Amino acid sequence: MQDIYALMRFAKPYWKSAVTAFVLLTALVFLDLAIPRLIEYIIDVGIAKHNQDVVVQTGLIMVGISLASVLVAVGNNLTSIQVGEGVARDLREALFAKIQSLSFADLDRMRTGQLLVRLTSDTAAVQRYFQINLRIGTRAPMMMIGSLILMFTTSQALALQLLPLLLVTGVIIVFFVSRMEPLYRTMQQKLDILNTVLQENVAGARLIKAFVRADSQAQRFLTTNEDFADTSISVMQFMALMMPILTICINIGMVLVIWSGGLSVSRGEMTVGQIIAFTNYLLTTMTPLVMMTMLSNTWASGVASARRVNEVFDTQPTIADRTNAQPLAHIAGRIEFSQVRFVYNLENAEAVLDGIDLTIEPGQTVAILGATGAGKTSLVHLVPRFYDVTAGSVRIDGVDVRDVAHISLLQQIAIVPQETILFSGTVRENISYGAPNASEEAIVAAAHAAQAHDFVTKLPNGYDTHIEERGVNLSGGQKQRIAIARALLTQPRILILDDSTSAVDVETETHIQAALAAMAHQQTTLIVAQRISTVLNADKIIVLDQGRIVAEGTHRELMQQSEIYQEIYASQLGDGVKENGLAGRE
Repeated sequence: MQDIYALMRFAKPYWKSAVTAFVLLTALVFLDLAIPRLIEYIIDVGIAKHNQDVVVQTGLIMVGISLASVLVAVGNNLTSIQVGEGVARDLREALFAKIQSLSFADLDRMRTGQLLVRLTSDTAAVQRYFQINLRIGTRAPMMMIGSLILMFTTSQALALQLLPLLLVTGVIIVFFVSRMEPLYRTMQQKLDILNTVLQENVAGARLIKAFVRADSQAQRFLTTNEDFADTSISVMQFMALMMPILTICINIGMVLVIWSGGLSVSRGEMTVGQIIAFTNYLLTTMTPLVMMTMLSNTWASGVASARRVNEVFDTQPTIADRTNAQPLAHIAGRIEFSQVRFVYNLENAEAVLDGIDLTIEPGQTVAILGATGAGKTSLVHLVPRFYDVTAGSVRIDGVDVRDVAHISLLQQIAIVPQETILFSGTVRENISYGAPNASEEAIVAAAHAAQAHDFVTKLPNGYDTHIEERGVNLSGGQKQRIAIARALLTQPRILILDDSTSAVDVETETHIQAALAAMAHQQTTLIVAQRISTVLNADKIIVLDQGRIVAEGTHRELMQQSEIYQEIYASQLGDGVKENGLAGRE
């Protein structure tokens, strides 16, 4: 329950509505408990004594109480809905903000499917928990306590006879409810896996079709879906056992009341009205128990979901500002890697990067070349501090990136990642994503530099053309050029291009490089590349192999000194081109 208490802060802004709902609920309980006593009065005073006035007057009072109960119940429902929906809205916003604050390492550990379930299904379960408690969850125990008190005031002897049965019923409910929470937590975990599989298949639908893997993916989804369904069935079957057991307890209680109460009436110790009132109070006592049983799944799922939501809130971002972190002022763009070692998982001793010593001067264009898995992307991700180094340091203008406010560091850097991500919206909105107040002239200039302007103007609505989800109405090269324009528009001091021209032709890439060269005095540029043609004109080329720098220099220097670079060059451009290229540069 401590997980629910931890989320109570989201209900505080709505405390007035919550108090109103509770007051109305209390009034509703008193109105409901008054009905059996009025029935007793009609029978013993009105019907038994043939007093028609008592019957009519009491009947009218009962009708009035029923109408008042309806109004009070409606008011309670409206206010409890306000609380539940408000809590759900604020909880989703807080969860979304928390997810945005997590670092790359944290997001690596949490699957997309898990986070989606927490934002949707788990949040909805917590909402139902708060809402139901203000409508039925609080009413049930109040009704039960009030009925027990009135049972004792009606017939203490009969109430004492039924007390053991009520205790047994309570123990049964506690037994079932205590075992439901872990069952629901397991069911939500299965839902996490199901959502992950679903998300992967929807996002990768084209790839699945291209490799004719629809049948295998359907089987994978079927297996995961059946696993979730089997777990759900087990939970529901367990819950289904409670109702028959509670029904037996209720029926036993009714038999005891009628049998023992009948004997008391025959001895003149009780009246018929008292027996009927007692029976109503027994039902009013047992009915809340049944209601609590029916709601136990809501409570159990709410508690389980609250725990899962709190797991996200309790996650401390791996990348966080130090206590004395200072804003990073305007920088020149000098980058230093000093004996950098980096591993993604500390439990895995294998280093992705090891012994990296590298200095990049302001305004330089540095290309990073190497085989897949050499550590190129990992190296550039250390500059904006997406990850922290395991050992050594990364410094910008002599300041360790761990000693500055992270947001101020990111404001100096623009990155075009390997996977091009565009948002649904217009071309203009995507280009100006990092600088929403940019002028039209600046947007067009950035598009020109990224070689995107020509194709954008040919789109149906130019810069106002709507980009569909994940940019499906654009080619890979078009998406990359828009992403490059988005980065250039922010006018960063450090620009990181992570294999960001892999989908464009060589001619377009050459134009982009020329535009970047024209801006070289404005920024330091890091280019991660697979193609040798991308790095030929860089001021410095770094060759990585198995996480280490094995060669460093200009194209001409590396062609003379590095066998690995020569092999890469020859494998891509051929020996004849190699000779011509050298002759041209000499």
